[in-house]
Amino acid sequence: MTALTARERWLARAALLAAAAAVVVLLLFAGLRAIALLGVGAGGLVVTAAGLWWALTHRGARRALALALAVAAPVLVLIAYVNRHVAWVIALSAALWLAAVVAGRSALVRVDRPAAMPETPAAPPRQPFMIMNPRSGGGKVARFGLREKAEALGADVALLEGPGTVDVAGLAQAAVVKGADVLGVAGGDGTQAIVADVAAEHGVPLLVIPAGTRNHFALDLGLDRDDPAKALDALRDGTEMRVDLGRAGGRPFVNNVSFGAYAEVVQSPSYRGGKTRTVADVLPDYLVGHRGARLTARTDDVVVSGPQAVLVSNNPYGMGDITGLGRRPYLNGGVLGMIGVRVSSAAQAAGLLRGQRSAGLTRATGRTVTVDADRDRIPVGVDGEALTLPVPVHCEVRPSALRVLVPRQRPGVPGPRPHIAWKRIFRLALVPDRPAAERAARR
Repeated sequence: MTALTARERWLARAALLAAAAAVVVLLLFAGLRAIALLGVGAGGLVVTAAGLWWALTHRGARRALALALAVAAPVLVLIAYVNRHVAWVIALSAALWLAAVVAGRSALVRVDRPAAMPETPAAPPRQPFMIMNPRSGGGKVARFGLREKAEALGADVALLEGPGTVDVAGLAQAAVVKGADVLGVAGGDGTQAIVADVAAEHGVPLLVIPAGTRNHFALDLGLDRDDPAKALDALRDGTEMRVDLGRAGGRPFVNNVSFGAYAEVVQSPSYRGGKTRTVADVLPDYLVGHRGARLTARTDDVVVSGPQAVLVSNNPYGMGDITGLGRRPYLNGGVLGMIGVRVSSAAQAAGLLRGQRSAGLTRATGRTVTVDADRDRIPVGVDGEALTLPVPVHCEVRPSALRVLVPRQRPGVPGPRPHIAWKRIFRLALVPDRPAAERAARR
């Protein structure tokens, strides 16, 4: 934990004051009706969540009615507030509560920030080799002139062009045999994982060029995803980090492995051409258990039976809330993260609003995760690539197996989104200011 500063103390105090003001505004202007108003709002949220669940698990007219209910619930709540002339009270109270949450999270961000991943200076490579996929990310290789810029820095570049499947691992292996001392890849996370496995095997650094669509691995390395060419700065002014590498069923992964509903959906031939339509058509049967394998996931002493979805990640994702699932604060923890989702009713779907405290959501960490099923083979998404693997699927982490070369100057890893813990915020707010404490000690 980082040493506490005056900024964290005053942010914690501001959070408590804003939260108290939100309650006072309700009581002052709404009186005893405040409890009923809060109940109406909470009920609207539950109905909306239930409507969305019914929309996901039904088709046709039932789906249309469920979506109408999900939209109508908040509208009816707003109408009720307006008719009682308290809409402005609710809006002001909600704004104060939002300010309290923002201030509280800001107070905990620096306190909860994990230590930065260690870096060591890196000498410019003598014989870098780059593999680039011109189709990745809608043509980022050509748009940002990545090939020309890499070659200008002395790199040998291989483009993944032409019909058929290119042996990416074979290209990387051959380059190392010829003396390559850095392997770079401009492509999606799946391609990066293949090259990362070769780099780890031979002990040479990997240079990640974020030329894919989402580039989650690049995000967690702190790279500039808006300008992938800046990653090439590592060839002349770079530093090196050690990060973990995952394996699932013998396949390498840098981000995550998905099982269950999502992995089943992406197997559909129509998924690439129309993701939204395919999900809407296929997902209902998986969510209600009419299709798909029955899964069991276990790590250490945690077992999740019958989840609709399981996500195993190379180091755990942010724990603040569901929205933290796109980020990992570190990649050198030496553990896998496991998230299991098991929702069988509209009530449990509404319970997901509680985030990590939801009964339908299980989070755990461990060095290994095993996913079993009632079938011989199951669909699996490995860094977004749709595969079918025999069960049980054993996932493991290889601590510090991968050397990564990154530019010295880069945006850095986004700050974590800590879970709002009001008891901790209250304790932070009560810590006395240092000058005042020192004056009291002299008396």
